[in-house]
Amino acid sequence: MTITYPDPLEIVVTGPGVYAPQHDSRLLIRALQKTNLAPGRHVLDLCTGSGVVAVAAAQLGASSVTAFDICPRAVQCSRANAESAKVQVNAQIGSLTDALAWGPFDLVVCNPPYVPTGPATDSGMIPVEAGPARAWSAGGDGRLVLDPLCAAAPDLLTDGGTMLIVQSEFSDVEQSLVELRARGLDAEILLWQWVPFGPVLTARAQWLESIGWLEEGRREEELVVIRAEKNT
Repeated sequence: MTITYPDPLEIVVTGPGVYAPQHDSRLLIRALQKTNLAPGRHVLDLCTGSGVVAVAAAQLGASSVTAFDICPRAVQCSRANAESAKVQVNAQIGSLTDALAWGPFDLVVCNPPYVPTGPATDSGMIPVEAGPARAWSAGGDGRLVLDPLCAAAPDLLTDGGTMLIVQSEFSDVEQSLVELRARGLDAEILLWQWVPFGPVLTARAQWLESIGWLEEGRREEELVVIRAEKNT
């Protein structure tokens, strides 16, 4: 018998200070569905935000789901959304370092901050509905979280475990692949999708054009999901 669950993006509720699910969240959930990795696995959702991916993992049959975020509001939101969806998610306040202490996990999913941050402030151009800057701004190269995440991947995963990371073309997908492979993981691009700019990249488009990272006039980005496997 096939069990059909409600779309978690239609269930979750966010509030001030919490990153609302967008194209990247949906693409990561598609990766979970495509790979069928969640059933029976111990899952970590790092940078959980609203908890939408954690909820999806639980709906898909994970034996346990642990979710971490550094924002107390996000953790409260994740707990509330899990309760609303009638699934079990153990949402905790904490960073990558805290997650390492709870591991290892069979499956790690992560939608980290990955938007490059320019030298000029653009906060006045980004609506509050986009969430707090810490949910998306990730330093000059967009890799403030991606680099330590890739470095920690072997310690976060059990032998034979899998990591799924969603990121933008503007945060150097190839660098993520290089770093993961350098640490002994088999890494490849699993999914990709072209999506229109949201409010954050719209605000930073001229800066990205000025440094040569964006073709003049283009207002869409490629999102990818990377799959990394830890060999037994």
